[in-house]
Order: sequence, then C-alpha cells, then structure tokens
Amino acid sequence: MPKLSLIKLTELEELWPGVARRYHRLALVVGPVGSGKTPLLKELCRRQDIPYLNANLTLSQQLLDLTSTERPLRVHRLLADVIAEQPGEVIALDNIELLFDPALHQDPLACLQGLSRNKTLVVAWGGTYAENALTYAEPGHPEYRRYERPEVTAIVLP
Repeated sequence: MPKLSLIKLTELEELWPGVARRYHRLALVVGPVGSGKTPLLKELCRRQDIPYLNANLTLSQQLLDLTSTERPLRVHRLLADVIAEQPGEVIALDNIELLFDPALHQDPLACLQGLSRNKTLVVAWGGTYAENALTYAEPGHPEYRRYERPEVTAIVLP
C-alpha cells in the first residue's frame, strides 16, 4: 500500500470513534476513480475485521426481481436490510454508483445518512470534496450531484 494510503488509513482509523458518536454515523472516503478508495477500504476491513459490502452487486441482485416502479420504493429498505445483517457496528460500503441512477429517484447522501443511523458506515464516494461542497460526477451528467456544506465527515484522496 502506498505511503499516502497508509497515512489516510491511520487518519480514517483515528476518525471513526468520533463518527460513531454522531447522529449520522457516516464517514466518506472521497476521491476520483483510481485514487485508491477501494484498496484503502479493503485494508481497513482486513486490519479491523470490518465487513466489506459492494453496494452495486448487492443491490443489483436484489432489484432484478422487482418492477421498475417497485425499485425506487424498495432500494433503501433492501440496502438497510443487508447492512443490518452484517456483524459488528462498522461496515465498509463500496461501489455505491447504483444509488445515483436517475431511475431509482434517490438522494444518495440522504440515503447513506439514513442508513448510518444504526451502524457506522465508511463509504467510498467517487467524486470531490472541496470548498465545502461534495460532488459526484460532472455538471450535465445525469447522475451529477452537488451538496453544499454537507454534514459529513470525509477523508479526501488526491
């Protein structure tokens, strides 16, 4: 693991006890594609014995049997059930891109905040966090989201 990632891993490990005491127990690992979010989460899971979930894989399997009308109504509950089944109080969630699918009509940050009420979530967020704004995708892209001054704890990767 590159030196920078080890620094970020230590920073993340030191951060989450404080996150666990918050109303929304959510920590984001923010960075663009290829910045090392997945290796960082996997190393965290290995070192701390934390469950690792691939949200896209988990959700897509469960959404297959639902109609396009049912999917937006059930996506949050399906993910909540999977998270509740995991052992421990901390869960790493990766590959959350499906939550941004316009067909699912979700507010991804609000969804993650709601899911983090009962367990601490450490989530890989593909995007940027700068100047008090959290973004996902580029303006004009159908999945684009921008949150001004979000109430989140974030570790930002270059």
